[in-house]
Amino acid sequence: MISQLLLPIFGTLLCYVVFHLAQFLYRDFTSPLRNMVGPKSPSFLLGNFKQMADDPLSTDKWRRKFGPNFQFKGLFNVGELYTSDTKAISHIVARSGVYQKAPFGRYSVRQLFGNGILSAELDDHKRQRRVMNPAFGVAQIREMTEIFVEISLKLRDIWAAQITDDSKPRTIEVTSWLRRLTLDIIGQGGFNYQFHNMEDKPNELNEVFTRLMHSPNSQRNTGFRLAQAMVPILRFMPLPGTRLVKAARRKMFTIGRELVEQSKLVSSKTPISGRRDLLSLLLKANMAPGIPEHQRLSDEEVIGQIATVIFAGHETTRLVVCSSAIAWALHALSVNREAQTKLRQELLGVSTDNPTYEELNALGYLENVVRETMRVHSPVVSVTRMAMEDDVLPLGMPYIDKNGREHDSLLQHSRRIPKGQIMHIPILAVNTDKDIWGEDADQFKPERWEQVPDTANTVPGVWANLLTFFAGPHNCIGFRFTITEQKAILFTLIRAFEFENARPTVLADKDKTSRLPLIVKRYRGP
Repeated sequence: MISQLLLPIFGTLLCYVVFHLAQFLYRDFTSPLRNMVGPKSPSFLLGNFKQMADDPLSTDKWRRKFGPNFQFKGLFNVGELYTSDTKAISHIVARSGVYQKAPFGRYSVRQLFGNGILSAELDDHKRQRRVMNPAFGVAQIREMTEIFVEISLKLRDIWAAQITDDSKPRTIEVTSWLRRLTLDIIGQGGFNYQFHNMEDKPNELNEVFTRLMHSPNSQRNTGFRLAQAMVPILRFMPLPGTRLVKAARRKMFTIGRELVEQSKLVSSKTPISGRRDLLSLLLKANMAPGIPEHQRLSDEEVIGQIATVIFAGHETTRLVVCSSAIAWALHALSVNREAQTKLRQELLGVSTDNPTYEELNALGYLENVVRETMRVHSPVVSVTRMAMEDDVLPLGMPYIDKNGREHDSLLQHSRRIPKGQIMHIPILAVNTDKDIWGEDADQFKPERWEQVPDTANTVPGVWANLLTFFAGPHNCIGFRFTITEQKAILFTLIRAFEFENARPTVLADKDKTSRLPLIVKRYRGP
């Protein structure tokens, strides 16, 4: 009896999945870009997805072989057009209405953050951005600098207490501490909320983030979530990683609702104008007289923004700085000891442990170090966009197709970008392009910012001729937060400690969570 019921259900599910896969196959077979060069796909279901997950440098190798424009296969063998051509990227960025986040990508984001700014497009994105912008302005970041420094000093004191013998440096796994640090910063600076993450006790939110993003199964679970987003019927199946996403969302939304209710209660007694955290500024902007009622954010949308900022302030997204950016900065300085010494000398020239926003920004070499870190070690290595209509794509460099023919552009009718085409924009590859930055583009050299090459002007971006924070209407709303937070943390730690590389493998231990052990000793002067 049970088998008689399950058989037609299973058959229906199978037909549904096959139908979706057939659509992917047909679109690829009829694509006008099917003659573009690119790597072979080792699997119909996985395409080149597993190769890219196993080897983050895969696309760099393909770029050296095929040039700045080629096609690879994503999950379910869906063709993705890779372009590091800055003229093409500028075109994509300028036409944000045509090149949007793919529907399946937006679904994945909504599963974690709800209807926040990261899943919004067109008028909805403009509406949310208009309300959120005031909370990320220069004046607001200036006020929050004190919080950045205050919490960084807590980490300094914790590490100093662990180094009981100055003659014996201590090996510290810095990524876990930096994740704690950035979560506390976003809690206090973002919402006037104390996560108490720097204390030596378990933190549920930090633990679920670690399991979601840094466990050995993170890449596999990401693939399953992408599959569910692309084939809707798979969303009804309890695939691996589903519970973690639900747990992270549940925890963030619980905190978000608590914060909104608490903020409303406080604002009924104390004017919001006297508070400086991001949530208060967001609520103040949302209630501004100049915003019509239909343009305001609902409570659920505000909670979605809170979840987005909590996650983005802690993990690898473009909204605000993540712990990995600081970890990479410390790693780079531990390898380049000359740069570390030069930076420390500049920082020790400041007479206070509590610098202001202006004092941090007056430190030229610190600015160079932050720029170089965000260039060579961009926290987000790529983004994707989908063409919502047929379009022509101008190119700065020609490409050669499978038949050996050279094309100066994708302007010919047979070479139009078709509706539904996925565009892969490699942020890190553009930031380290030798044609832009020179033969030493893959090396960490803060001094390069003393004379920026003219070719860097071709890179679209909101900061420092870099694509790190993207560009156009969807540029990183929290880039000022990012830069100032990173400066405050480096200012505090580099003044207090010397860092040496503990081992060559960093941030990529397949058998464990992401980790970066560094040898740390107190700085006692020259």
